Amino acid sequence: MKKGIIGRKLGMTQIFADNGKVIPVTVINAGPCTVVQKKTAEKDGYCAVQLGYAELPERKANKAIKGHFEAHQVSFKKYLKEFRLEDTSSLNEGDTLTADTFAVGEKVDVTGITKGHGFSGVIKRWNAHRLRMTHGTGPVHRQVGSMGANSDPSRVFKNKKMAGQYGHEQVTILNLEIVKIDAENNLIAVKGAIPGPKGGIVYLRDTVK
Repeated sequence: MKKGIIGRKLGMTQIFADNGKVIPVTVINAGPCTVVQKKTAEKDGYCAVQLGYAELPERKANKAIKGHFEAHQVSFKKYLKEFRLEDTSSLNEGDTLTADTFAVGEKVDVTGITKGHGFSGVIKRWNAHRLRMTHGTGPVHRQVGSMGANSDPSRVFKNKKMAGQYGHEQVTILNLEIVKIDAENNLIAVKGAIPGPKGGIVYLRDTVK
């Protein structure tokens, strides 16, 4: 990884290319992020920087958080994320990263938390087929149906698609192209959709593929 930044998903819109083609984009408020902590191979065994995003009022910081930020002489931040960078020599604690860290045309990987749907049935969660409405089926027609064989293997196989928690999990979308950057307002427009609701926190990094 060569560079990364923390941002907030603002929503989707569309941009018209020079040839008139419509490009669907997701707008991300990327940064400004502060380098809270710097880790080196000599001291920590690997190179990384811990970035902080969004100001946190002092009254909302507990003693552990206050101690961490005061030790590095950085203002309190609400979100922290460590990025393992190949080279951290150009970054120091207290430095600020903005949207112009990236450039138009670059490919990035975006990580976020998907929308949560709560406890959901198999039809909503796995697109299962509804049971038929006749011949003694029921009274529930949206249930999972058969659990498998009888005396052999006498159990339900692992990973069977059943009802349960749907969404609210970390997902990474690879190879998204940066279409436009507004450095003045710290906005990055990436082609396509990214995980999470509007206002959700996302992490951008240069693509691994």
